[in-house]
Amino acid sequence: MTLSRRDLLKLAGVAGATTLAPGWALAQNLEKKDVTIAVGGQGLIYYLPLSIANLKGYFKDEGLNAQVIDFAGGSKALQAVVGGSADVVSGAFEHTISLQSKGQFYRTFAQQGRAPMIVLAVSNKTMPDYKSPEDLKGKKIGVTAPGSSTNMMVSFFLAKHGLKPSDVSFIGVGGGAGAITAMRSGQIDAIANLDPVIATLQKEDAIKIIADTRTLAVTKEIFGGNMPSGCLYTSQAFIDANPKTTQALANAIVRADKWIHAATPDDIAKVVPEGYLLGDPELYKRALASNKEALSPDGMVPVDGPEMALRALAAFDTKLDASKIDISQVWTNDFVIKANQKYPNG
Repeated sequence: MTLSRRDLLKLAGVAGATTLAPGWALAQNLEKKDVTIAVGGQGLIYYLPLSIANLKGYFKDEGLNAQVIDFAGGSKALQAVVGGSADVVSGAFEHTISLQSKGQFYRTFAQQGRAPMIVLAVSNKTMPDYKSPEDLKGKKIGVTAPGSSTNMMVSFFLAKHGLKPSDVSFIGVGGGAGAITAMRSGQIDAIANLDPVIATLQKEDAIKIIADTRTLAVTKEIFGGNMPSGCLYTSQAFIDANPKTTQALANAIVRADKWIHAATPDDIAKVVPEGYLLGDPELYKRALASNKEALSPDGMVPVDGPEMALRALAAFDTKLDASKIDISQVWTNDFVIKANQKYPNG
């Protein structure tokens, strides 16, 4: 068959369109290109890989139309996915374990954080004479949301020091300006939160840090081993029905993980929205430096991490029977292994 000049021009146009818009071509192979991602506190450094993947167009490069919906805390984001109003959660790893204990099967498929990045601190205003964890008895502790990973971290800390969760009152304060206001105004006596909230309160000398999981060494000291934190997870049913879409999501997060580790705090501060900086770009950059070690460099879940998360959660939730949990069903590195092969250098 002989092609006319007009036919050749048409083909050239199609080829050019594909070159200019690779996401368009990829989208043709995805089971689901419109994906909703629920997150609890998008401006927190804990969720930075999600923000970078979105802001730098990595989801779009994979052919995805990703809509990120922000909630006050990780437990709220989880409720959105379980309730069907979102497809995927950017949240704490341990929620997949809690869900399995309730007969709901969700799986982590890309890691954003390899340490919790949660800091527990007491108020210099209402607890100036703090000396030991026993002093927390009867106090109000602000967490991003009741049932969230910040709540779990405090409960685990309390248990290690002979206290019960019922010995304190947990108050949901979110992960942004509202949390800072709650501490400044004395509405809470202590806070478990993340940067840039913690960095802001530190700069004001409003808090005294008593437990810090922004480094791998302290995380292992508090929890006893590697503790996976922020990740992308979704239902096993979603993964089974949408393996190519799940792979595309993992590809974007791995690219973001690698970009962050290669970037300077200045590079990152230029990309994120101004609202993330909480009015102080230099403070935000210092917070980035403090948390960089805790952010995953490659999206991989450490092999010992899931068991550690199970032990920590069992200590937090006395109703959870660890012997009935099949930990192999709540995580996989299959997608991020492929993503690292596709993007070896980010």
